[in-house]
Amino acid sequence: MARTTDGDGTPVPQRLLAAATRLFADRGYDRTSVQEIVEAAGVTKGALYHYFGSKDDLLHEVYARLLRVQQERLDAFADADEPVERRLRDAAADVVVTTIAHLDDASIFFRSMHHLSPEKHKQVRAERRRYHERFRALIEEGQEAGVFSTATPADLVVDYHFGSVHHLSTWYRPDGPLTPQEVADQLADLLLRALRP
Repeated sequence: MARTTDGDGTPVPQRLLAAATRLFADRGYDRTSVQEIVEAAGVTKGALYHYFGSKDDLLHEVYARLLRVQQERLDAFADADEPVERRLRDAAADVVVTTIAHLDDASIFFRSMHHLSPEKHKQVRAERRRYHERFRALIEEGQEAGVFSTATPADLVVDYHFGSVHHLSTWYRPDGPLTPQEVADQLADLLLRALRP
C-alpha cells in the first residue's frame, strides 16, 4: 500500500495517528470528530478511510502500536540468556518506561476503550492477554525453580504489577521528582521483593 507523505516525509498514517492522539488526549475520544482529525493531520477524509476504516480503528491503533512495542521487548527479555530474576526485573521495568514514554496513548486507551466496537475490544483483550501470559510465564518459571515464592499465585502478582502500570497516567508527571527509569526501577524492585521466598 502506498504511503503518501507530507513535506517532511511523515507518512499519512503516522500523521493521522499523531493528530488523533493529540485530539483524543486534549478533548477526549467521544468529543473529537473525524473532521477535526483530518484537518489537524492536513489530509482528506478519503485519506483517513484509506488507512483506517473508522475513528474506532484509530483508537485501536493508538494502543496497539504501544502494545506491539512492549510485546516485542518482553519477548526479547523473556528469551534472553539471563537468570529468570534478571529477565523478570528487566521486563517489569521496561513496561513502566515504555508506558511513561507513551503516556498519552495509554491514558487515552484506558479512558476510552469502552468506545471500541465489540470485535476490536475482543482483539485488544486477546493482545493484552498474550502479553500478560508471557509475563506470568516468567513468574511461574521462577516459582518452579524455587527462585520466587509460591505464596502468592502468579496471576495475582501480574495483576498487582499491571495495576500499578495502568495507573501511571493518573499520577506520573514528567516534571515530578522521579525520572521514568527511577519509577521503573522502584516498581520492578517492589515486584521482586514481593516474590522473594
